[in-house]
Amino acid sequence: MERTSRRRRRRKSLLLALVSGAIIAWSVAAGAEQKPGLAILPFFIQKGEDPARGAVCPLCKGLHQSGSILPGSQNTMTRLLYEKMEAMGTFNIVPLEKVQGGLSPANQGQFDQKPIPSSVLFGKELNVDFVFLGYLFRFEERRGSPLGVDKPASVGFDLHLVRVRDSKVVWTGKFDETQRPLSDDLLKIGSFFRRGAKWLTAEELASAGMGDVLRELPGAKELEE
Repeated sequence: MERTSRRRRRRKSLLLALVSGAIIAWSVAAGAEQKPGLAILPFFIQKGEDPARGAVCPLCKGLHQSGSILPGSQNTMTRLLYEKMEAMGTFNIVPLEKVQGGLSPANQGQFDQKPIPSSVLFGKELNVDFVFLGYLFRFEERRGSPLGVDKPASVGFDLHLVRVRDSKVVWTGKFDETQRPLSDDLLKIGSFFRRGAKWLTAEELASAGMGDVLRELPGAKELEE
């Protein structure tokens, strides 16, 4: 009798474990499905025609200090944005290969002329809720080492998040910085030590700046309202 009771308890425990596992798996899958879809476009290079006047963002018309852009740096910026957005876990992100496969030289030109309508159309084609556009205005490498430089790294970029359903820019982030010694800007002592208390490469400065900017990105629920 006691042996039968033990078998019943084991079967009951096994059944509860299976049910609990199924509920957890369903909850995880449901949570993943509830994340809004996001397409991250490759960064666009935006150089100012007149360096003295700066470079203008074609979407928000904001002005940035113009400068040289290291070849291939737009790919670096795109990779950094993908890595940081994936780490945040807020969106279901379309793989870069699929985004690039949907772009052609013709429709890339449309993003320069009509960035928001083009983003919305592209977002609908990919069946996502949001599209991220990034514009790179400056990506200048340091000359020197982490201990001392002849010329510091300098980076400028904009990020714009477009909501597909109503063509609205729901968030904008901006970064425009040339690294300076701590003695020149004591107000940035926090970021100075957070960035390793050294002279950064352009990629390191861009990564740190992008991380700072994305901390201000609202959550999915707020972005959808």
